[in-house]
Amino acid sequence: MLEVSREGRVLRLTLNRPEKRNALNGALCRELVSAIEDGDRDTGVGAILLSGAGVSFCAGMDLSEMLTPEASALADIHERLFTIGRRVTVPIIAAVQGAALAGGTGLAANAHIVVAAEDATFGLTEIRIGLWPLVIYRAVVDSVGDRRALELGITGRTFSASEAAEMGLAHYVVPASELVDRAGKIAAGVAEASPMAMRAGLRFVAETRGLDWDTSGRVARRFREELFKTTDFAEGIRAFREKRPPKWS
Repeated sequence: MLEVSREGRVLRLTLNRPEKRNALNGALCRELVSAIEDGDRDTGVGAILLSGAGVSFCAGMDLSEMLTPEASALADIHERLFTIGRRVTVPIIAAVQGAALAGGTGLAANAHIVVAAEDATFGLTEIRIGLWPLVIYRAVVDSVGDRRALELGITGRTFSASEAAEMGLAHYVVPASELVDRAGKIAAGVAEASPMAMRAGLRFVAETRGLDWDTSGRVARRFREELFKTTDFAEGIRAFREKRPPKWS
């Protein structure tokens, strides 16, 4: 259900249930969480590129599974999946085409960078089936803000890639024919950065969410002092002075 491959320092993960529009059943959720967490632990991975096979990125949860008695047992894996953007220290880049609805929007909200095809559609559509986007809601609020997330949850409307970009959910909107290439180049560029600096930066962002200005400043100073002492920072300075690409540790 999940295709996994490597291209240099980019870990490519492809949701592979095209006949179900890549709906998230329990098995796929577990595979996806495991693959992302493994990539996060792998010092050879500099970026994770998440995409979907077929015409859709992800149509949300597999509703046939959610109506079974076993559905309550999925709560833990759903919590791990839809908070993963805050927990990992390797950037996740999502390449979104077609439908990214409900949990699909939640996956996009957990990505650090979203590249959307012009034909992509998003939406918190859970209200249409008597549900609320409870597990994904926090990540969506982080992406678009409280008021916008509330409107999306109340109306359950779908919206375009251009509107997703306007509200901050998507970062780039490209022709569908260019999606794979553009997202791959962005992921490869991100993967070239200092692993030490990137991981420290994402830890800093996660640690300072919700903190007041002065406390965040103290945390920033601590992280900066730690980075000053790293071999990557020393190499970055040397490479800059010598006008050559850095060779990170």
